[in-house]
Amino acid sequence: MIPPPVRASAPALALVRRPLWTRLACLAAVAAVLAICAAASVAIGSRDVSWAEIIAALGGSIDGLGTAAVSKRIWRTILAVLIGLALGLAGGVMQGVTRNPLADPGILGVNMGASLAVVVGIAWFGLWTYTAFIWVAITGAAITAVFVYAVGSLGRGGATPLKLALAGAVTSAAAASFISAVVLPRADIADDVRSWQIGGVGGANPDAIAQVAPFLAVGVVICLVSAQSLNALALGDETAASLGERVFVARAFASLGAVLLSGAATAVAGPIAFVGLIVPHACRLLIGVDHRWLLPFSALAGAILVTGSDTVGRIVARPDEIDVGIVTAILGAPVLIAIVRRHRVREL
Repeated sequence: MIPPPVRASAPALALVRRPLWTRLACLAAVAAVLAICAAASVAIGSRDVSWAEIIAALGGSIDGLGTAAVSKRIWRTILAVLIGLALGLAGGVMQGVTRNPLADPGILGVNMGASLAVVVGIAWFGLWTYTAFIWVAITGAAITAVFVYAVGSLGRGGATPLKLALAGAVTSAAAASFISAVVLPRADIADDVRSWQIGGVGGANPDAIAQVAPFLAVGVVICLVSAQSLNALALGDETAASLGERVFVARAFASLGAVLLSGAATAVAGPIAFVGLIVPHACRLLIGVDHRWLLPFSALAGAILVTGSDTVGRIVARPDEIDVGIVTAILGAPVLIAIVRRHRVREL
């Protein structure tokens, strides 16, 4: 039995009634903020670069330290945008599918399940290509998602938000322990795996982006196509069925898109947590609960969060860097506490 949806606040309901031009203006504003964050990501870092070097790098030149650094930042920025878009959209879809305010690829254990699959592939099967990482990560994410939902559905009341969150937390802890058990005897891969597991986009390169982009594109299309079905599911399974929605098929199809996005993003950037939790909640305050608008906003806002976090991580500890996964965890933990306090435990 799926729990009743969390009641939207009065301000959120009011925002749903805003006219089309207002929503389009908000969407344009969010896109403009993303463009500013992307420009700042290219221009700001541990080494200052000039506008001439930026223009030269955009033109394809990599002569000199300056243009080489800018070229690397451009690929890093592109990857940050793609990863943020994927995680923000996946979080919005997961919250819609489970009708769970705590749903997030990190909290539900999906990212850690993908990570475990990748680490096992590296340690036991010698996988080192991005394509292999992506397929293995998606498989691990899918298995973990099914397992968490099955465990969270046991007992009275079915898959309640609290039970899903607890099942996800336990699964994440277990997967992290298995990862340590696999990595500890392998000193040859330990450093690389630990660095990747923090979650970051510092290793961005054209090959990684080219191989992950098709998977992300398919996931984005599936999630956006599922928007209307998620609106129907928000009314309850019985109501959705009476409207002609095939509830199981709609939930499975949307979940497939979220798993594709989460698994592919984890494969190339590591398990970055809390993006899928923070972003949809913030977007609901801005645009309301209609998934036809919420999902595009969540995608753009997720890209802003990851790109901005990466830029902040590069400048707060110069000349060293703080990975994106650490910055988003610092931002996400207070948000998680606020959500739990707002929706009392007995309601979850």
